[in-house]
Amino acid sequence: MRSARKMRGWSQEDLAHESGIHRTYISDLERAARNPTISIVEKIAVALGLSAADLIARE
Repeated sequence: MRSARKMRGWSQEDLAHESGIHRTYISDLERAARNPTISIVEKIAVALGLSAADLIARE
């Protein structure tokens, strides 16, 4: 997720805005402090222009 976000030149705040997920939750996910639900994975994947499978495979 972090690499896909950075490839787009987005901050965590940008991804949070695009996905509708709070920035601190994005931060927690990138630090592996939380485990996302499939609906969160889907929201992030859509925001990044990826499929959920592609997003998961990147990790």
